[in-house]
Amino acid sequence: MVRRLDEAGAVLVAKLSLGALAMGDKWFGGRTRNPWNTNEFSSGSSAGSASATAAGCVAFAIGSETLGSISSPSTRCGTTGFRPTFGFVPRTGAMALAWTMDKLGPICRAAEDCALVMQAIYGPDGSDLTVRAAPFRWDENLDWKQLRVGCAKSLFEKGPAAEKPPEGASADELKQWESRKPDREAARIRHEYDRRYDTAALDALRGMGVELQPVELPDLPLDAIALLLNAEAAAAFDELTLTNRDELLTEQGPEDWPNLFRVARFYPAVEYIQANRARTLAMRQVAKVFQKVDVVVVPSSNDAQLILSNLTGHPAVIVPNGLRGKDAPSPPPVDTGDDDSIGGPGTPVSLTFLGPLYQDAALLAFASAYQRTTAFSSAPPAWLLLRACRAPGSGATGCKRESSA
Repeated sequence: MVRRLDEAGAVLVAKLSLGALAMGDKWFGGRTRNPWNTNEFSSGSSAGSASATAAGCVAFAIGSETLGSISSPSTRCGTTGFRPTFGFVPRTGAMALAWTMDKLGPICRAAEDCALVMQAIYGPDGSDLTVRAAPFRWDENLDWKQLRVGCAKSLFEKGPAAEKPPEGASADELKQWESRKPDREAARIRHEYDRRYDTAALDALRGMGVELQPVELPDLPLDAIALLLNAEAAAAFDELTLTNRDELLTEQGPEDWPNLFRVARFYPAVEYIQANRARTLAMRQVAKVFQKVDVVVVPSSNDAQLILSNLTGHPAVIVPNGLRGKDAPSPPPVDTGDDDSIGGPGTPVSLTFLGPLYQDAALLAFASAYQRTTAFSSAPPAWLLLRACRAPGSGATGCKRESSA
């Protein structure tokens, strides 16, 4: 992909940070920050790619996604992230995490920019044998009004899952669970605040003349199926585990790679096969959804759509969808990186569009139409623009926010 971008005239200006072994925004030297609020972080693992693009440091960047690593930082940083169909862009030379889920794609400020990058990087290279010779026909004048658009209505209506006390919990564990009640209530309030942006987005789509058809994504035990990722990642980094070099990684919690790798070695073979069978079922059921519609609108904050579409390999475009107002609930005092919707005044929200396999160009055309209609530009944060306008010798006077689009 780097060679193709070089040949297309792109200029490599930086290699950006990512979470250690492609998890989150934590790396050996620290954490990557969100330019909209530098007290918060970029999520990940394509943290630096999204942060640098949002801040206007680069015109676009490349990210990778196995289970949210383009989607999550794009949501946090207010960029347009594109996760192509699995098998559309070769991964030759990239670090493997999960061979059947890894995808490379662009992180930009607009969907049309994503399409320009895609034109340069898609298609077989003779090395990555997962890549199909499928066409990418970008047409900025595509009549997107002919596209059938579905809305996963139930996902927009769902709030945070009600957390129940763990079964068989000890008295101390129950006490800890009870102590987290204020945090759960704060998360619910933040979710209710953000819901207004989802509602406004659906109203904007209707205002464009889109007839939203209600659709339901399959309800499957996605967390159990997603353990396939851990098994593949453990195989990819088997040597790291067997030589105990996994102890060199900074993060050593129960949900961090070193321990996930260790646990994955104990998955029963039968359960691994059953998870693959369930994944095949998911692929078939999602394919049936896209027999009815060409685009599905889903909330970026919903984990179910994120896990499902990554397991099935369907493309997704994550578009910035506004900035939280001054009345937004305060973010939690500690950003654990577990929630991409922690909020806070002046931080971005996003919306996600899913599409059928290898219909990436039409999906991006629809997302581009939405961005033009809503007129939300993913400009660099105001503080960075203000600094540029005041810079000695910049020749900029009276800079306006809109000038950065």
